[in-house]
Amino acid sequence: MPPAAAPSVVAVVVAYNRRELLIEVLNALSEQTLAPTRVIVIDNASDDGSGDAAAAHPSGVDVVRLTSNTGGAGGFAVGGAHALQTGDADWVWFMDDDTVPTPTALAHLIAGVGDDERVVLAGSRVVWTDGSDHPMNTPRRKPFVRRAEAAAAEHLGVLPVRSSSFVSMLVRASTIRERGLPVADYFIWNDDFEFSTRLLRGRRGVFVPESVVVHKTKKLGATDVDPGPRFYYEVRNKLWMLRFSQGLNVAEKALYGGSSVLRWTRTVLRSKDRVTLRAGFWRGWRHGWRSAPRANASVFAEAGPISDELAAFEASHGGRRDGGAK
Repeated sequence: MPPAAAPSVVAVVVAYNRRELLIEVLNALSEQTLAPTRVIVIDNASDDGSGDAAAAHPSGVDVVRLTSNTGGAGGFAVGGAHALQTGDADWVWFMDDDTVPTPTALAHLIAGVGDDERVVLAGSRVVWTDGSDHPMNTPRRKPFVRRAEAAAAEHLGVLPVRSSSFVSMLVRASTIRERGLPVADYFIWNDDFEFSTRLLRGRRGVFVPESVVVHKTKKLGATDVDPGPRFYYEVRNKLWMLRFSQGLNVAEKALYGGSSVLRWTRTVLRSKDRVTLRAGFWRGWRHGWRSAPRANASVFAEAGPISDELAAFEASHGGRRDGGAK
């Protein structure tokens, strides 16, 4: 029997003002032992030449330039739509522009999925520059996992998970078509949590420890260590998710809602700038209860061809946008 053909994988990198790191990421993608079929860079209106550097990369990169910074959420929504509207991908590999994959990262992700079509998502082990596990991207084992799913994962040397991070997330293209893109209006924070739980509800996802990427953040620390004004997005988006997303069932919403309150309290108490965090909390609380995330096509309504591409994708796939209000 001839060997199975390698799957078609489109890598989507969202970039904003980290030109040198972006070049390092693109170099690492070109050195993969299992090469992506295509690489797409979403330039979030960088002013440091990131888009030009990506366009000039010798590997041949498809660069989509946005006219304003739409955050990671907007970039991944655009990237997902562009990947699936302009090619026939089996998988989409989402990552940040400070995520440097080791040479076998993609090969191990594909191996970690195996031949089980119920597995629709795989995430990498994320380390910092010193090789230690990055606390910002620590995987959590899927709670109440069924015995058969746990056994299948153990056989492949992977861990069943309920969510994953955009730092390095491989997603089955057919599942994105079925359940929708990331919600652009989240901007930053909880966008990957909402997206991955929505795709994984009733499906299988895995953490692949052999697939290693280096997350080159400036500091080694979790997201809840003095987040400053960005705390607003954590609160607003978590409320949006609990109110509108279909990613979690009722019991899970109660569980994650309660853990969020405890985390917010701990974040404020440990902060050296409680005034900023309190202001961000109350603003996020108000907006989380009084508003809802807009449809992706509305967020990009005046973005020219990008708007048309997003609208076409969502129209052709039933307008599914379970991460926000209808």
